[in-house]
Amino acid sequence: MKSPMITRLSTAAFIALSLITCSHGKTTKYDFKHGCVAEVYKEASGDKLWIYRFDPPQTTEREQPAVVFFFGGAWNGGTVSQFEQQARYLASRGIVSFVADYRVKTRQNTQPDACVADGKSAIRWVRTNAARLGIDPSRIAAGGGSAGGHVAASTGICDGLDDPNDKNSGISSKSNALLLFNPVYDNGPKGYGHSRVTKWFPSISPAHNLSKDDPPTIVFLGSSDNLIPVSTAEQFDAGLKELGIQSELWIYDGQPHGFFNESKNPTAFLDTVKRMDKFLQSLDWLEGPVDDETLTSLLKTNKKSP
Repeated sequence: MKSPMITRLSTAAFIALSLITCSHGKTTKYDFKHGCVAEVYKEASGDKLWIYRFDPPQTTEREQPAVVFFFGGAWNGGTVSQFEQQARYLASRGIVSFVADYRVKTRQNTQPDACVADGKSAIRWVRTNAARLGIDPSRIAAGGGSAGGHVAASTGICDGLDDPNDKNSGISSKSNALLLFNPVYDNGPKGYGHSRVTKWFPSISPAHNLSKDDPPTIVFLGSSDNLIPVSTAEQFDAGLKELGIQSELWIYDGQPHGFFNESKNPTAFLDTVKRMDKFLQSLDWLEGPVDDETLTSLLKTNKKSP
């Protein structure tokens, strides 16, 4: 499936996007200013890791779906605010939405296995606290971009790699749906970052661990992505479908890695969020039409958060 886009990121912009890092040091609590609740979901490497919640505007007696987003940054760095607008939009539609921090090389000097372990811890924390937060524990999605897409995909597809120090380890860390934006989910010898994950390969590579219990998945990818070949995404999509798993793959003509970020390509941002909404509707997690008014207003107010 293809959707034409009109904006192309420069090579310099791509480098700045994919290697976004915070200054060296420990993770600090991020200030989203308004409409957000922050909690510590775990402590690891001597640091507190925060998860930020955006609640739907109206409470209901029925348990609501949830989604946890993970930022990109090559397992090296990144900013927890990357998926703020996607989270705020889905919250406006009735999904309890989170963005989660996790350990990265520039802040905790960790390797990709720690990123995956933290992603699984975040899903487990949400499921553990589902009753308190009004969440349906059987409808928790994971989403993310690039390395964050790898973290998200790993929560749904890769067994093991959990943090042995997690509390409530008997509670599943497996996500129930995947929302993936140019995910680096093939970590094999010809895939992304293999030299950094050799110690945990193949268990850490989602593309090498497809099975019948994997969750429904939607993937967004630019045809000019220099990290993820279209053929890799097509093979992943076909593999899920062969197993009888719902899968959607959307290829955006001429678009590079990171094309979906609203600050770089508003047209692509709007299109990917609308398709994400429709995908969640197909799972019966959302009802009613896409909320174009809220989506457009979020795009206009993007710069209000620091």
